[in-house]
Amino acid sequence: MLPPFSQIAVEHIDVAVQTRIDHVLDVLETRLAVIEQGALPTWDNIVAPLEDASDLLEQTWSPISHLNGVKNSDELRVVYEQCIEKLTEFGTKIDQYEPLYHAYKALSEGEHAKRLSVPQRAVIDQAIRDFTLAGVGLSDDKKQRYGEIKKQLSSLSNQFSNHVLDATQAWKIQFDDALALAGLPDMAVAAAKQTAEQKSLTGYVVTLDMPSYLAVITYADDRALREKIYRAFATRASAEGDVENDSQLNSVQVDGAQWDNTSIIEQTLALRHELAKLLGFANYSELSLATKMADSPQQVVKFLEDLAEKSRGHAEKDLQELRDYAQGKDGITDLQPWDMSYYSEQLQQEKYAASQELLRPYFPAEKVLEGMFDVVNKLYGITVLPEIEVDVYHPDVRFYRIEKNGEIIAYFYFDIYARDKKRGGAWMADCRTRRVKEGKIQLPVAYLTCNFSSPVGDTPSLLTHQEVTTLFHEFGHGLHHMLTQMTDAAVSGINGVAWDAVELPSQFLENWCWEKSVIPLISGHYKTGKALPDDLLDKMLAAKNFQSGLHMVRQIEFSLLDMKLHADYDPDNVQTVQSVVDAVRQQVAVITPPSFNKFQNSFSHIFAGGYAAGYYSYKWAEVLSADAFSLFEENGVFDRDTGEKFLQTVLANGGSQSAMDLFVAFRGREPSVDALLRHSGF
Repeated sequence: MLPPFSQIAVEHIDVAVQTRIDHVLDVLETRLAVIEQGALPTWDNIVAPLEDASDLLEQTWSPISHLNGVKNSDELRVVYEQCIEKLTEFGTKIDQYEPLYHAYKALSEGEHAKRLSVPQRAVIDQAIRDFTLAGVGLSDDKKQRYGEIKKQLSSLSNQFSNHVLDATQAWKIQFDDALALAGLPDMAVAAAKQTAEQKSLTGYVVTLDMPSYLAVITYADDRALREKIYRAFATRASAEGDVENDSQLNSVQVDGAQWDNTSIIEQTLALRHELAKLLGFANYSELSLATKMADSPQQVVKFLEDLAEKSRGHAEKDLQELRDYAQGKDGITDLQPWDMSYYSEQLQQEKYAASQELLRPYFPAEKVLEGMFDVVNKLYGITVLPEIEVDVYHPDVRFYRIEKNGEIIAYFYFDIYARDKKRGGAWMADCRTRRVKEGKIQLPVAYLTCNFSSPVGDTPSLLTHQEVTTLFHEFGHGLHHMLTQMTDAAVSGINGVAWDAVELPSQFLENWCWEKSVIPLISGHYKTGKALPDDLLDKMLAAKNFQSGLHMVRQIEFSLLDMKLHADYDPDNVQTVQSVVDAVRQQVAVITPPSFNKFQNSFSHIFAGGYAAGYYSYKWAEVLSADAFSLFEENGVFDRDTGEKFLQTVLANGGSQSAMDLFVAFRGREPSVDALLRHSGF
């Protein structure tokens, strides 16, 4: 059964969630009573009933959580916050419930354990680990403090996310004349006009939504405008942030400090450290890595610093080339952050004659989707087909089914356009998990979300090639969820997968966006239908590693900052977040942003998105994905046997085996960084 979005009423949410929570607790007490009366714990009398009840709770909560991200409202926020508090308290109670822990331990060590399948064994082992990490062995007063911290962290995470959304949505500039947007592509100007109309304004409006922001920062000839939008973007959710409602750059300013995330960050770091110490870890990074592939914070830092050492020279060369170009072209001797994208685009166009805007007409969203579905058909033998009569939450949303050998195996929602009240970025989330339910397979369902420019008038949505890779990335996550063959929820799809391996399938699929044999499948000029011409394709491929050094060290900077914030936190000598940011930049960055830049205040990945002390996962997963793809480079990018092998090892097994074991099963050896360095042009 799919979520009945049209029937969801805010006033019913709280009761519905509480009812599901109560049901799980009732099932728990009933099953434990049977065990207390002398029955030995088995999969069928304790684990399976709890999974059934928990799945009902998840089916109630998943559409609510999703709507909070894609169709936000003041009314929903209030209820969402109330439910998050209840769910956090409930989760802590379950994770610290000693009778349940002892039942799992008895099951793990008893005679029945011999009859567990490999996935079931993984479920039990991971559950016991998670009981420990949730403080099941703590004294009552420490358990209580653990629960208080978890509730506070959950609330702070939600506040952080809301502040970023509000600060982003509140800022706009209105122009009466398109001349103010000189340099922007026609499509971006048309989008600015459409945005003004949607906001009941005249002329043209630019915002901090990603398609609008990128258009201005990359193409606007007006340096003052670029600086203004950069400053607004870089100070979102900080004390320096302002809400601007401009007309021809004559500002009417409102204090944006109401959304300042500085205090939230400080409280979050302090609480995370206290939580880790409570559980016997030296710092939060150690606690975070307890469920990841990496062994220690020191190992992660060494990996990142080694990568930085291999990358920094290339980044410095990229930066000097850009400075020389800006000075030679326009006499710019003080290249600023708001100039970087502008001159990078022009330099790339001059060197390779293959700008993102030149490529955009060849990548209409519909053609890219069609081609992407064709790619996965060739790789995995699956067919993606649209479903029409489905209850969706917005007219832009599409719904598809996936078939293999004529049998439906999964479904997914695709929501790809930016709009008001929708969180920025791109992500995949679970709607339904593949599992056995009442003797039948419950098919997996995914939410796939992006924020691309919507169609404007008669012009369809046209994607840059960077956005094409984003689309492939999120679909890769979706396939990890949907192509699993596991039937136990805790290890089905991405569940139970080490966090620093969860980006492998997503980054892996990006590789096909750069293959000559694939481009004709995903490209077709929106007017003529002709695929990207060979000469333009060759230029695009030649430009693939343009400024790859700068891109690499920037991601390393984010990863190191995340790890050091959590590994080096000292409650007796608290460093300001900005001082840590500055130290990391001095160590690895080649560009120092202006002092007003407060990107950390909108760093949602680590303060509201689950990547705390785990952002390095993106770089580690790039190592895994590049190395995995190298087998396709050896055998052929559409080699069916290799595709099936990746499906049956990495995708099908979910979290039922260690990520390293699954990688070795596919590649025949442990991963090497060489393929990533080669793909990056180093």
